[in-house]
Amino acid sequence: MSAADRGGAVPPVPDTRTSAPDTRHSAPNARRSAPATRRSVTATRKTIAAGFLLPALVLLGALVVYPIGFSVYRSFFDKSGDHFAGLDNYIELFTDDTILTAVKNNAIWLAVAPTVATALGLIFAVLTERVRWGTAFKLIVFMPMAISMLAAGIIFRLVYEQDPSRGIANAVAVGVHDTFSESAGYPKAHPLPVHPLEPDGDGGFVTERRVRAGTQVPLPLVGVAPAKMPADALPAEAARPDGDRVTGTAWLDFTPGGGGRPNAIDPGERGLGGLVVEAVRDGEVVASATATANGTFSLPAAADGALLRLPESNFREPYNGVEWLGPALVTPAIIGSYLWMWAGFAMVLIAAGLASVPRELLEAARVDGAGEWQVFRRITVPLLAPVLAVVMVTLMINVLKIFDLVLIIPPGSSQADANVLALQLYRSSFGTDADLGVGSAIAVLLLLLVIPMMLINVRRTRRETRR
Repeated sequence: MSAADRGGAVPPVPDTRTSAPDTRHSAPNARRSAPATRRSVTATRKTIAAGFLLPALVLLGALVVYPIGFSVYRSFFDKSGDHFAGLDNYIELFTDDTILTAVKNNAIWLAVAPTVATALGLIFAVLTERVRWGTAFKLIVFMPMAISMLAAGIIFRLVYEQDPSRGIANAVAVGVHDTFSESAGYPKAHPLPVHPLEPDGDGGFVTERRVRAGTQVPLPLVGVAPAKMPADALPAEAARPDGDRVTGTAWLDFTPGGGGRPNAIDPGERGLGGLVVEAVRDGEVVASATATANGTFSLPAAADGALLRLPESNFREPYNGVEWLGPALVTPAIIGSYLWMWAGFAMVLIAAGLASVPRELLEAARVDGAGEWQVFRRITVPLLAPVLAVVMVTLMINVLKIFDLVLIIPPGSSQADANVLALQLYRSSFGTDADLGVGSAIAVLLLLLVIPMMLINVRRTRRETRR
């Protein structure tokens, strides 16, 4: 029986729970009672950060800040560095023809190379999204980035070689040209003084006397190397006289091994097949014929009493390609080699940005009836604008420092026409007639050109961070 049933009082149950001390009013007192010697965590972190940053700051000052400051200081002194020159070095930058050429070429580089490289990268990035072998194509396009500028310069020096048998660019140009325009057959051929031919003043040759029907007219030439003769050339033969026509033979009047007679067809001498022969009377062509493989030709009766002419088209120099590394095209040619290297860099960055473009927007535009060009121009490009800006600014800074390609690719005769500021900086500072004052001024000019692009990049980065 319990105590309650017996009528006794129930003893109170002791509360064993521990109550938490009331700290609502004691917390400020506790803070005030903290030891005064305790160090701030923030101050400790600043000290540690400064310790870690100090080596980097020392290197930054020694390798970047000090050279910049010394270059600015040195640019105000003369060639020897002993006398103050004021702004003379900077005035020379805009009065010296060699440096002005470098400034002009840098402007061309700055306007063309980053824009074209970014455009190519954008096109490659968009198109490779639609093909199965897009990854392989990107690998091939990006592969030149693994090649140094020096090696790329050597490669393109060979690509732009003037001789079509060595330079691939001119080999392609000559192949395309010869497909649509036939080359001359005998560019080096000419008559000897003992031959019955004389120059006509236009690059061709004409007979000394008028020809008559029924007679045989010899047209001997020399100056054609046996190895350059057509493969189908046959031994020369004397043409058969024809009473109503003017006949003759055009042949290479050269006997292998010597011993031949001038103006006579000797054994071993071959005909000049394909040579064009014209009959000219009073300055007008009245008849023409083409020599056969054995050199014989036949003209109609209209040629009677006319002069026979071998026109200039028989002796025109063959098309030898484009002078890629000449004064007119050397800068565009070097820019082409730069695009070969850096278009892959632009493509990879733009492709990374393209992968983050919401596909729902593209599909919605197509559902609404937009064509592929409209989707590309009004949606893809605006969404990629931040990435395109990064690529453009990066390439513009890179272009201002271009040096290796301009040093390696142009031959000596075109070096001055391809000159840029970075190369001129090297020549002015370390050339045979070094002028460190002018070299320092060029370095400061390059720094001033790079700073705006750096500021654009910094502002863009801050805007992206705030978003």
